[in-house]
Amino acid sequence: MIEFINVNKTYTNEIKALKQINLKIEQGEFVAVIGLSGAGKSTLIRCINRMHEITSGQLIVGGMDVSKLRGKEVRRFRRRIGMIFQSFNLVTRTTVLKNVLVSFVPDLSFIRKLTGVYIKEHKIKALTALDQVGILDKAFVRVDQLSGGQQQRVALARTLSQNPEIILADEPIASLDPVTSKIVMDDFKRINKEMNISVIMNIHHVEIALQYADRIIGVREGAIVFDDQTAKVTDDILDYIYKGQTEQVLAEIAKEQAYV
Repeated sequence: MIEFINVNKTYTNEIKALKQINLKIEQGEFVAVIGLSGAGKSTLIRCINRMHEITSGQLIVGGMDVSKLRGKEVRRFRRRIGMIFQSFNLVTRTTVLKNVLVSFVPDLSFIRKLTGVYIKEHKIKALTALDQVGILDKAFVRVDQLSGGQQQRVALARTLSQNPEIILADEPIASLDPVTSKIVMDDFKRINKEMNISVIMNIHHVEIALQYADRIIGVREGAIVFDDQTAKVTDDILDYIYKGQTEQVLAEIAKEQAYV
């Protein structure tokens, strides 16, 4: 379980990114976080794995107070949480398999880190993860020869190889076309249901969020203004989350998709 208790986040420029966040996310939920750019969506999910430090309050993940972890404890904690970015964060000039194997580097001995030699168990886990996202046949292909959607699936496989309990996804389909976006979102949904992995996704595409997520969290100016089942989201609620700009947001998304 993930629990925010009166969490605040203020940046050094005095911008209050999160204001009095109180939130519980149970294991196995698929949650979409929506709101305008700059509303605090990315900050919210990045606090979960301590990419951002909270300013005050408590953040409990799996029974641990995240802000109290230090050194090796933080590294061990982060092994339980996968992070997917819009930009994929892959080494494009090497193979798909080697990109997935990178997730095991923290587990390697000093000599193996220097030589880049992985044990058989790691290779099996990496290949299994590639199979889970349907690109096992691309294992020995260079990443720069793949489409954007395939690259995002490599990033997802790299995360799955860690056996995470939670996947945080920060705008994972923002740079993908509509057809590829559906394929990637289908992967997220299947992994969520079949493996009981919690998925917390910051997403700009409102219609896709409503289609795939079980629960919607609406963030506006650093505060949670809506938190409920997807089925309870109405046009009025979307207008409130987006301060009456829902039509404009949807039009911008449609324009982006048409351009891609």
